[in-house]
Amino acid sequence: MGVRFEGQVVVITGSGAGLGRSYALEFASRGAAVVVNDPGSAVDGSDGEPAVADQVVELIRSLGGKAVASYESVVTEAGADAIVETAVNEFGRLDALVNNAGILRDRALHNMTTDEWQGVVDVHLGGAFHMTRAALKIMRPQGYGRVVYATSNAGLFGNFGQSNYAAAKAGLLGLSRVLAIEGERYGIASNVVAPVARTRMTEDVLGEFVQRLGPESVVPMVVFLASKECDRTGRVYSAAGGRYSEVITGLTTGWVASTAAPGPEDIAANLPSIEDNQGYLLPRSVFDELAQIKAALAL
Repeated sequence: MGVRFEGQVVVITGSGAGLGRSYALEFASRGAAVVVNDPGSAVDGSDGEPAVADQVVELIRSLGGKAVASYESVVTEAGADAIVETAVNEFGRLDALVNNAGILRDRALHNMTTDEWQGVVDVHLGGAFHMTRAALKIMRPQGYGRVVYATSNAGLFGNFGQSNYAAAKAGLLGLSRVLAIEGERYGIASNVVAPVARTRMTEDVLGEFVQRLGPESVVPMVVFLASKECDRTGRVYSAAGGRYSEVITGLTTGWVASTAAPGPEDIAANLPSIEDNQGYLLPRSVFDELAQIKAALAL
């Protein structure tokens, strides 16, 4: 039967256009009841088209699916609570949350204003925090949940003019890893996708190459991560133009000083060993890393 979502409810933030819209249509086609959340903002967060959520809902319903629109902003606790309440009031539960909402306010770091910084962080990172906390009120008691966060290559590897966006997107990795640890006992899995696709947020950034990166190539990864079939948690996956890969955060095996008080000269002399990435460790939590450190030091 494949990956199906009958009897399940999925909330997707920022799903009035772009990738979020594609996710909503796919989840609905696989049997999910979908909360299409989008306040209709423009790319920079300013007022845009408030009817975008309604248009997606109408399309889903015309195809025989179940959906309801939500217009609240993820930026506030009250907004996030209202989005989750829409899922529960309309469909009785919440099984998966896709944190997709985002805005862009690009500017070189030395020229960036506090408002430009805070506005982007509030939507991407703050919004994901508010939404996750609201969702946990439902997922923890029911003993099941799937949470998917959307990071970016800018957050993973950096990009000129996007310090606010990159910092917020990098923060989502830490948030997801903590949720993976805290949610495990409640049957809640948390993972991150790093999509590279043609959307209104990327068409001016990726140039002509973006035409080869349809959003449809990202959808399968997000749908899988939000499904019961996904038994992974605390992971980060890249999805770009049909290429899928895991993004790993690891440690080289490193160099162990022979004295308890090495100097900066010792660091300089042993940089090749410290940076040698031919062998590496993949800690899954802080405690895992501490265990690996103890083993390296023979403690």
